[in-house]
Amino acid sequence: MPRAITIVPKPPKLEQKKRVAAYARVSSGKDAMLHSLSAQVSYYSDLIQNHDDWLYVGVYADEAKTGTKESRADFQRLIADCRAGKIDMVITKSISRFARNTVTLLQTVRDFKAWGVDIFFEEQNIHTMSGDGELMMTILASYAQEESRSASENQKWRIKRNFEEGMPWNGAMLGYRLKNGRYEIIPEEADLIRRIYDEYLSGDGYLTIAKRLNEDGIPSRFGKQWGQSVISKILSNYTYTGNLILQKTFRENHITKKTIINNGELPKYHAEDAHDAIIDMETFQAVQAEKARRAARFLKKPAPKKAYPFTSLLVCDGCGKNYRRKITKTGPVWVCGTFNSMGKAACASKQIPEETLQAVTAEVLGQVDFSEELLRRLIKSILVCNGNVLIFRFFDGSEATRIWKDRSRRQSWTDEMKATARQKALERRNQNA
Repeated sequence: MPRAITIVPKPPKLEQKKRVAAYARVSSGKDAMLHSLSAQVSYYSDLIQNHDDWLYVGVYADEAKTGTKESRADFQRLIADCRAGKIDMVITKSISRFARNTVTLLQTVRDFKAWGVDIFFEEQNIHTMSGDGELMMTILASYAQEESRSASENQKWRIKRNFEEGMPWNGAMLGYRLKNGRYEIIPEEADLIRRIYDEYLSGDGYLTIAKRLNEDGIPSRFGKQWGQSVISKILSNYTYTGNLILQKTFRENHITKKTIINNGELPKYHAEDAHDAIIDMETFQAVQAEKARRAARFLKKPAPKKAYPFTSLLVCDGCGKNYRRKITKTGPVWVCGTFNSMGKAACASKQIPEETLQAVTAEVLGQVDFSEELLRRLIKSILVCNGNVLIFRFFDGSEATRIWKDRSRRQSWTDEMKATARQKALERRNQNA
């Protein structure tokens, strides 16, 4: 009897919606540009959610000065989510919004293709997963890079012409505002500059002056707390004498836009009596001489800085400063830099015992014992928040939150403190006997 053979049909493939995200970027901090970024986010949100076969993942948006990957936090987050398989397609306005460096663009696109993620450039109407997508993109990316270089060269030419005519470039300075190519004095800020110079010549240091200004409730140029570095820069600013030294720095290139100190690579320009002075030349030179005199007293060969496991990793959520290691009676602790130098009034953060920090980190990394090698390899930063909260941020874009416990009073006591307490208790008993 012949065997009965039946063809089993394939189960119907379930239709899955395509997971779609968008990427937007503007390259300036101006209000108009930020409005443009907001408009782009709104546009892409509506576009994706109005497609029935698309699943809205989100809009990744950056306000960045350059097109490099490292300067864009949300672009890094987009890469991490694509690598993790959370996205099928990314929509962006144009190649120049994605990256202006041809090499960076092609490398990123090839990574996305390896993860099965398509990128659609609206302006050029290119899908990177298509057959000729990479060829067209290479040509257009090269054009975008050259266009960026040309715009940068035009800007440099304009700045150079201004320098040759003795016109400053930067208008964000305490004491002055730039108007029609010339600095004009802001009287109340000029009085503050003179006060800082007078207090320094009276013997006060940077930290003392900064603390006094903070205690008096006087805001800095941008409304922030005063610090030592700000006071030092004000006391070294030659512009307050009414003269200008122009082109002290320059940009490395149009891609990285890294600022480099001009040590003779380009000409400098000295413009005398370019604007009204806030500080007379005699006072300015006296301050420079006093700075040199004080510096000479502490001129020692600096000891090499020892790097500890958590160096440059811990960031204070309150003020944004890094935590530093400090030795106390109860052992090593990590404390916010602002709190350590300016006190609780400037930053009400808490110090964390190193032993506690190591134990919590080991738990986050899934280890019994703390491993510095794993810490440096996996964790990008640790945000220290109020309420003993630690947010561990990994290089792959993921996060882990933990709450650390304060040490008990008994744990905080050193052997010396215990011995002193016992001695005092013994003396009290002898007095009462």
